[in-house]
Amino acid sequence: MQQTTAISAAKRKHWNPETILILIGIVGLVLAPLHFYPVFLMKVMCFALFACAFNLLLGYTGILSFGHAAFFGGGAYFTAHAVKEWGLTPELGILVGVVGAASLGLVIGFLAIRRQGIYSTMITLALSQMFFFFCLQAPFTHGEDGIQGIPRGHLFGLIDLKEPLNMYFFVLTVFLLGMLAIWRIINSPYGMILKSIRENENRAISLGYSVSRYKLGAFVMSATLAGLAGGLKALVFSRTGSLDGQG
Repeated sequence: MQQTTAISAAKRKHWNPETILILIGIVGLVLAPLHFYPVFLMKVMCFALFACAFNLLLGYTGILSFGHAAFFGGGAYFTAHAVKEWGLTPELGILVGVVGAASLGLVIGFLAIRRQGIYSTMITLALSQMFFFFCLQAPFTHGEDGIQGIPRGHLFGLIDLKEPLNMYFFVLTVFLLGMLAIWRIINSPYGMILKSIRENENRAISLGYSVSRYKLGAFVMSATLAGLAGGLKALVFSRTGSLDGQG
């Protein structure tokens, strides 16, 4: 009797309203290209992933960044350049964009978290503007003309991403994996510490946590996911012929 009750309780916990809504959302995204323009849906998912990456930093750590567009645009530029000029496959190109955005996040985050409040926020804004002007002048971005004719290529050398539905389901898969990563972070012990820093940083320090290290980790993770969204966007927007104004 007790075993039956325990199994029923486990099923209720597993099939809670949140889980059901998530499953409905996934099914809706799978069926969405039958009713909506796939490129529009892919753009929405790219920007949604970027917004969730930003929320990981602001909503769960309490750090306001005015420079997150630098990671999004940096990931897009690095991916576009790697795919077009180096001839890398899409997955490797996106990996280059993610690594580039993470590196950029490490540098900006290291400088920004050394200050608090409005001072930290203004540092992110200033550094992102520096990156913006760098992108306008750097040869590999082609300035205001942008990177044109970005090829989507073949995923793992097998799947032709020039086909809209193939590209759509690739973006959907990466989007869901990115959302899963964010969910795992915020529901892990690491995420609990980030929330405690947001609520009361001094108390977190008194408990022995290295607040600066956790802040920097959150900054880099947020920048990495923003770069992932930017790299996807570079391939999605290749239909329009160019990538410009990302920085």
